[in-house]
Amino acid sequence: MGRLVLRVSLGALILLHGIAKIVAGPGAITGLVAKAGFPPALGYLVYLGEVAAPILLILGLWTRLAAVVTAINMAVAVLLVHRADMLSLAKTGGWAIELQAMYLLAAIAVAFLGAGRFSLGGRHGRWN
Repeated sequence: MGRLVLRVSLGALILLHGIAKIVAGPGAITGLVAKAGFPPALGYLVYLGEVAAPILLILGLWTRLAAVVTAINMAVAVLLVHRADMLSLAKTGGWAIELQAMYLLAAIAVAFLGAGRFSLGGRHGRWN
């Protein structure tokens, strides 16, 4: 049951960020990627990491792969957007990137744990 709670909560919370990016359009993300010196088209990969992968996490299909994609997405987000905050504290005393770190570490945990028995893919299979 713990795996279900972990993967569904991670998937749902990341998916909300993806939905916001769909509504806002790709301009901000592709601009940020271009500013970092990469081809702007790479910005569209955020939809893979914040829409497709979270849906797979919620459903429990290809869970380990979806978790790895989510972890990579979060690592890139930290490096592109939150790099300056990595060694600082927030005004409330917590780590400035604690939310991003929690998403990253939860995705890594799901990648190691797998989907569990409460999933569409079942608990067997290399990627679940």
